Amino acid sequence: MDYRMENQELLDKFQAYVDAENKVEAKDWMPDGYRKTLIRQIAQHAHSEVVGMLPEGNWITRAPSLRRKAILLAKVQDEAGHGLYLYSAVETMGVTRDQLIDELHTGKAKYSSIFNYPTISWADIGAIGWLVDGAAIVNQVSLQRTSYGPYSRAMIRICKEESFHQRQGYEIMIALAKGTPEQKRMAQDAFNRWWWPSLMMFGPSDANSEHSAQNIRWKIKRHGNDELRQKFVDMTVPQAEYLGLTIPDPDLRWNEERGHYDFGDINWDEFNQVIRGNGPCNKQRLEARKKAHEDGAWVRDAAVAYARKQQEKSRTGEAAA
Repeated sequence: MDYRMENQELLDKFQAYVDAENKVEAKDWMPDGYRKTLIRQIAQHAHSEVVGMLPEGNWITRAPSLRRKAILLAKVQDEAGHGLYLYSAVETMGVTRDQLIDELHTGKAKYSSIFNYPTISWADIGAIGWLVDGAAIVNQVSLQRTSYGPYSRAMIRICKEESFHQRQGYEIMIALAKGTPEQKRMAQDAFNRWWWPSLMMFGPSDANSEHSAQNIRWKIKRHGNDELRQKFVDMTVPQAEYLGLTIPDPDLRWNEERGHYDFGDINWDEFNQVIRGNGPCNKQRLEARKKAHEDGAWVRDAAVAYARKQQEKSRTGEAAA
């Protein structure tokens, strides 16, 4: 049989399998493009969770109350856990965690552009929870139904915890928006700075993505970037109105015919600059991750040594028996 025909048969069987809403598991045959796309996507997601700890982590010691401190500490800890779930999921595709982390540190791998912006006030912590985690939920809820089983299962728990994070952020924004005039100005200022980067989180328009249609056919993604972005805008505008905050978009208006909000053009030049490493905090974030990795080397070495010691004890015990 001609190899190309055989390969087409495999592709057709694979497509029929995912069309039937079956989950693809690590030992199943899959197209190279499917595997490569998932390695890139899950790794980028894992990196984003870990780097995403940094903008909020530096506010743990400056939180305005013990209650706020405890909540933020729990949230940052959750993000570390999300990174672990996702690194474990991508490792099932035959790559090592060391390889993934090295690609992050050398700049080969990317993480979400949103985490390259500074957190200059306590209101930023509220805006991140409300807007950034809110945008993440819109995207990640659909990923619970992604066709790759390990990724899908990781997303189920992650989405439950992200819902808590979004509520935490919105509760901060409520307190500020309903507080003193100065507090409301803080909330508005944070909203102004995080609104557009949050819309960029969904990625470029589907019309400019050569891979989007294929990823949807393979059910890696369930919805296009533009559809998810629109859903986020429609969800968030009423929340902003409840807070009494002004959305920083003069073109925003309800479109009765479409049944959705129209909104202004996104500054994709800014997005591309941040992606290329030229954002406000790109260098700072990457250096912080490298330092943390280097400082934690002794912990990893100790864990490996302990595991080897336990294996040796186990083998010695088996030999004696």
